Amino acid sequence: QLQLVETGGGLVQPGGSLTLSCAVSGFMDHYFIGWFRQAPGKEREVVSCISSPDGTTYYSGSVKGRFTIARDNAKSTVYLQMNSLKLDVTAVYYCAAEHQLSNTGCSVSGMRYWGRGTPVTVSS
Repeated sequence: QLQLVETGGGLVQPGGSLTLSCAVSGFMDHYFIGWFRQAPGKEREVVSCISSPDGTTYYSGSVKGRFTIARDNAKSTVYLQMNSLKLDVTAVYYCAAEHQLSNTGCSVSGMRYWGRGTPVTVSS
């Protein structure tokens, strides 16, 4: 069973940058992995996903062009580089995974394994 641990969250000013990391215990080479977020009072939503082994990426419209997802299978880590941060990205960010063979796409319901999240606060 996969375990995922997110790190890198924190407080950042608008326009700033932050990089989140998701450490995956287990053999992650065959897993589809994504980042999701949940703002206070809102439902959890998709941020970005990346497949394996081809590394195909998907981004939600609100982050496309500003966020970059990447995976390093040798380090069992997935990253989310976030640039030009806006106030509305304040949320708890979660890393999640599903086996590539069971993958139904980048969606909250499609992921079986979840981390506990790391909070990101954008504030001046």
